[in-house]
Amino acid sequence: MRRGLPLWLFLLVLPAYAQNQKPTSLREILLAELRSTHTSEEWFVPANIAVKGLTAEQASWNDSKGNHSVGQLAYHLVFWNQQSLARLKGEPPQKFSGNNEETFEKFDAKAWNETVQKLGQVLNDLEKWVETADESKLKEEAQRLTHISTHNAYHIGQIIYVRKEQGSWDPKNGVK
Repeated sequence: MRRGLPLWLFLLVLPAYAQNQKPTSLREILLAELRSTHTSEEWFVPANIAVKGLTAEQASWNDSKGNHSVGQLAYHLVFWNQQSLARLKGEPPQKFSGNNEETFEKFDAKAWNETVQKLGQVLNDLEKWVETADESKLKEEAQRLTHISTHNAYHIGQIIYVRKEQGSWDPKNGVK
């Protein structure tokens, strides 16, 4: 199967083949990756389920050990996904000091529902970009898109962990 495929593409295709799904193009592979961290329940819990049903108070909770709250993690994901989307579209990204901690610290519990809405919207917009991008642009940006998916998966895992620690996670949602 690997013959002719670049290693990074092979590694992306492998999980899909393992599930008897056969993406036939780079576009389909990238969309499958983005959707697996947004709405598709596959190997792990997607973002829409990870944040579902939390109150602003629960989203603000942290373990007092220096770990981020669910709200901070979600805000961070919104920020970086918006930055990436702007770059993909050729637009100037939001001004940023370069201090990554600010992308967590700016979370405001009063805006929790808006943060959840923005997370869903930016993930939808990334998927739409992949659906409509011309083939050359898609190839040029493929690695950025795989990094977006990996980054999202990492922080979604943290969200689930925080919820489990907090006692607000229902194992019926995918992780026991």
